[in-house]
Amino acid sequence: MNRYGAMAAVLTAAAAASLVTPITAEASGNMELRRRVIQLSGILNNGMAGTYATRGEFASMLVNATSYRSTAGGVSSTSVFADVPASSPYASAIRTASEQGWMSGYLGGVFRPDTEITAREAARALLALLGYTDEDFSGSQVDGRWAMYNYLELGENVNRQPDEVLTKDDCVNLFYNLLRTEKKDGQAYCTDLGYELTSDGEVNPLTIADNELKGPKVVKRNEDLDDAVPFSLSEASFYLDGEFSTLERIKQEKNNGGFVVIYYNTSSKTIWAYSSSDAGDETGSSRVAVRGEVTAIYYSSSDVMNPSTVILDDYTDVEYTLADSDVQFAFSIYGEFEVGDEVILICEAAAGADGNTTYRVIDYVEY
Repeated sequence: MNRYGAMAAVLTAAAAASLVTPITAEASGNMELRRRVIQLSGILNNGMAGTYATRGEFASMLVNATSYRSTAGGVSSTSVFADVPASSPYASAIRTASEQGWMSGYLGGVFRPDTEITAREAARALLALLGYTDEDFSGSQVDGRWAMYNYLELGENVNRQPDEVLTKDDCVNLFYNLLRTEKKDGQAYCTDLGYELTSDGEVNPLTIADNELKGPKVVKRNEDLDDAVPFSLSEASFYLDGEFSTLERIKQEKNNGGFVVIYYNTSSKTIWAYSSSDAGDETGSSRVAVRGEVTAIYYSSSDVMNPSTVILDDYTDVEYTLADSDVQFAFSIYGEFEVGDEVILICEAAAGADGNTTYRVIDYVEY
C-alpha cells in the first residue's frame, strides 16, 4: 500500500470510528451509520436543504450513485426540458437520468424538478440502476416493479406507500439499501463504485475512500479554506483530528495554530483537517499535525538504511516514529527531507500507561 492508500485507510477508519454502532447486521438499522455512508460516498451532500427530496435532487443522487458522477457537472450545455434551464444546478443530472431511462418527464416536455419525488418513482429508478428493464415485468409494469422493489427490500426502513413523497432520510435509506443489494447479474451494487460489503452484508465505510483522495495540503492562517478545495464548502462534511466537526471549528483551529493540514475527497465532498493545537499535549487529540524543523533523524541498529524516528526542534524531548516504508524513505538518505528542513508531520498520538504520549507518523508535507 502506498502513502496515499495508507492515508485513505486512516481517514475512513477515523470516519467509521466516529460511529458508535459497530458494523454488524444490527447496524443495518442505525440511521447515523447509514447517513455517514451515503455522505462519504457523495450520493447525498449537505448542500441539499429541506426535509423532502425533489425530483431534481433525486436525479442528482442517482447520478452520484453511478459511474456518471465523474463526468456529469452541475450545468448542462443544453436544456432537455422546458422547465429545466441549462443554468439549473440539476440540469446535467436530469439530462443523464432522462437519457439513461432512470427517470422520465411529463406530457408537455416538462420534468417538474421542484416537485417532490414519490416512492413509486424512486423504486423505478433504483430498479433501473440494478439492471431491470421493461422486459423483466409481465402484466402491469407498475405493479411488477413495486413487487420487485419490495422483494429486494429496497424500501427497508422507508415504509412509504407508492404515491407518498420521500424525505431526505428516506433517500438515505433507499440508497444505502441499493448499495448492498445484488444487481440483476448477481453482483452487489456497491462493487460498481469500488466499495465492499462486510461479512454481515453491510456497506463497509473503510472501502469508500477512493483514488480521488487529495492531499496533504497546508492551509495557513492568512489563506482561505475555500481556495484549497474544488467544491463548495456549503456542501461539504468535515472532520477535525479524526472526529466529526464543523467548518467553523476548523477555521478556529487554523487561526489559533497558524495552519491546518487538509485532505479532501471530491466525490463525497468530505474534508479531513488536522490541527497543531494539541501537539505535544498528553491529553490532546489522537490525530494531530506537528510542525517544526528536523533536527535529527535516527536509525535503528538492526536497519541502517531505513530511519526509525525523527526529532523536531520545537519538541526535542519527543521522538516521532516513522510508521511505514514510504514515510521512512522520505526521511532516508535517498528521500526528500534532511536535517534543517521544516516539515509538518501528521501523527497518530497515543497516551501510554506512564502518562507520556507517543507519536506515530502516518504522513508528511513540507511547510
